[in-house]
Amino acid sequence: MEKSRFIALARKFNAVLFEENGLLSGALPLVVAGHTVGLVRAELLPLVRAASMFHVTEGAVTLDPALETPEARSAAMAELLQRWRTQENLVALRGWRNECYDVRASFSSAPLLKMERSATCVFGIRQYGVDLNGYTHHPERGFCVWIQRRSLEKPTWPGKLDNMVSGGLTSGLGLLEAVQKEAWEEAGIPEHLLPGIRSAGAVSICYRSERGLFANTEFVYDLELPADFTPQPQDGEVDEYRLMPVQELMELVCSPEFKTTSAPVTLDFLIRHGFITPNNEPRFLEICELLHVPLASAYSTGRLISGLQAIHG
Repeated sequence: MEKSRFIALARKFNAVLFEENGLLSGALPLVVAGHTVGLVRAELLPLVRAASMFHVTEGAVTLDPALETPEARSAAMAELLQRWRTQENLVALRGWRNECYDVRASFSSAPLLKMERSATCVFGIRQYGVDLNGYTHHPERGFCVWIQRRSLEKPTWPGKLDNMVSGGLTSGLGLLEAVQKEAWEEAGIPEHLLPGIRSAGAVSICYRSERGLFANTEFVYDLELPADFTPQPQDGEVDEYRLMPVQELMELVCSPEFKTTSAPVTLDFLIRHGFITPNNEPRFLEICELLHVPLASAYSTGRLISGLQAIHG
């Protein structure tokens, strides 16, 4: 079968699916109030067993049912994470955010607890975020996309290229509120341009790094910007913005210079706008599938281990 740089990228940001026994080697589902909400990797199990708030069996890690309310679960989790932060060498917690994340059985259900955002990947919690693609029809350069370079001070992916605006869902904010908030904070998008933001679906991936497991769903938005508008960093999280012709973007998204877990949003954009098609991409259907890993089904059924097996080929 013909080689494809884009399928190689799609496999990279879904690396877990292509590891031999990637999710089968001793990992256990994390269960809260009867719902599978995460996946505890084998290397973390000794720490989890030592924490009285968890019950560990051969089949699952269960948060103590005696913690009956979201408030009680959140308080217990906060105490544990603060202890791990000071006593344990967990890479993810070095990027402590002081920002709460709602842990849910599904996206639309009520929160089961809140936890420090940087710790979600430690427990393989499903994460949700928003991404805003900014593009324009430049009079001389043609169809172009605004791409940011992340600040070198960022605790994750410092200095990497990224989509124009991206951010996790903060506890208490809805999707549109979140994307509008990030649009101003990261890119200085003025209020009069915000009505142009259009919902464009979602992408879901399953990625693993030294920090943990990222079962990510990003809600995707597009915004066509005036040709004479330039995004302006506001919050110190972005070093610069570059207006990039689409052909250059198609090269850079596959390079190590681009943030791996943001690349799915860019590929999705290129497909939706007709730059990656079945006519020019031999692995088109496989790429589309790998932009929409069925995380909702896997987590809602609790079949995380048997449901995500290594893919070959």
